[in-house]
Amino acid sequence: MAPYQTPGVYIEEIPSFPPSVAQVATAIPAFIGYTQKGPSEPTKIKSMVDYRSIFGGPLNELPTFNIDGDGNITTSSEIQSTPVYKMYYMLQMYFANGGGPCYIIAVDQYNNDSPSVDKSKLGNGLTKLRKEDEPTLIVYPDARSIDDATDFHNRYIDAMKQCADLGDRFTICDVQPASEGSSDPSGEAASAFRSHIGINNLKYGAAYYPDLNTSLTHEYKEDEIDINNDGKDMKLRYSEAAIEADSDKKNHSLFHANNGADRDKYYAIKDMIDRKKLVLPPSAAIAGVYAMVDGTRGVWKAPANVSLNRVVAPSVLLNQTDQDVLNVDETGKSINAIRKFMGKGILVWGARTLDGNSNEWRYISVRRFFNMVEESTKKATERFIFEPNDANTWVKVKSMIENFLTNQWRAGALMGAKAEQAFYVKVGLGETMTQQHVLDGKMIVEIGMAVVRPAEFIILRFSHKMIES
Repeated sequence: MAPYQTPGVYIEEIPSFPPSVAQVATAIPAFIGYTQKGPSEPTKIKSMVDYRSIFGGPLNELPTFNIDGDGNITTSSEIQSTPVYKMYYMLQMYFANGGGPCYIIAVDQYNNDSPSVDKSKLGNGLTKLRKEDEPTLIVYPDARSIDDATDFHNRYIDAMKQCADLGDRFTICDVQPASEGSSDPSGEAASAFRSHIGINNLKYGAAYYPDLNTSLTHEYKEDEIDINNDGKDMKLRYSEAAIEADSDKKNHSLFHANNGADRDKYYAIKDMIDRKKLVLPPSAAIAGVYAMVDGTRGVWKAPANVSLNRVVAPSVLLNQTDQDVLNVDETGKSINAIRKFMGKGILVWGARTLDGNSNEWRYISVRRFFNMVEESTKKATERFIFEPNDANTWVKVKSMIENFLTNQWRAGALMGAKAEQAFYVKVGLGETMTQQHVLDGKMIVEIGMAVVRPAEFIILRFSHKMIES
């Protein structure tokens, strides 16, 4: 209270409401990989329009098209269904499946002559991510282009360690496919992943299998497509403006050459490219599902039994027996399946973390809900640092957290017929602190929550009822 020395009327505003906890964002992925251009520092975007303007488009990884004297078209090498640099296409899958704001960490620009992915550069990108507070998910679009299996899995091991260190994020892992022609592709892929991923910090990651056959095709600029037309070097097509600036380009444009005499070959080549649909790892689409489910239901809802957009089929068709091997394993390293169901589409059919043997952290939704509550309450209680460590402060902190958790309980995130059955908040001398804690300046708050868990196994029991009349 200010000292009053002059006669007059003074107004004092008395706070009537306790401070509140603001819920932090729960689905802000960070995509670490290669881009065409753009800053190397973590950059937040909200759409593909933002991405294109800041980071450019995809690399043209299409081969040279050869046209012989008889008009037959071949390629110098096979048109790849999975590009080396996947960031651009993976972002398309993310936004198509409900994704919103996200961070892009460009570790390097494309190597046009020899596309490849450097594991150490992806590691440098993860280091940059550590300094960012907002991201809550880690995704490696380009990790699958790392040749060595150990190096590939180490990216996810490092990511889960960062999640454990910071306690505010979660890793979505892709599973490397089995060798071509494998008699047991799901079993072989699962075994290899489990053998390499280790045993540390598994509650901070979830893995998904298999890859996705998407409806996406290679995006390209027509003046970047090389054509060998019966020994003459050409491009697929130059723009009218380019031809006006350099008339000789008309003779080196398959679309324009010979007054359009070869235009049928132009359309044939475009059709060859468009018929090659892209096969992509699932992590970006899954990140979009996380964002969509968090926004429509809540972070406490398991991101499963949700259909995927822009997906034609899983690259490996799984049945219930196949998923038995993926979902429950003696190692506890559960792998979530993506399956095709008749009349339903392509569904995410698993909701487990890699720590499947843990009763506490078996489910993705439980782990991510705790992340959200921990980060939200941490930020809210920062205002009480250096406040008197006495009962007045303890009451404010307790009521603030209880109000927040009551709202979560009402939303359906916590179990219990009454709020006191759903959670508890303890703080005080003789309850969570000793006199020594107070003397050391420590205020200890203990929070317990009964988080809802997904109904993973619904068991319907039937029996014969005896005839009564």
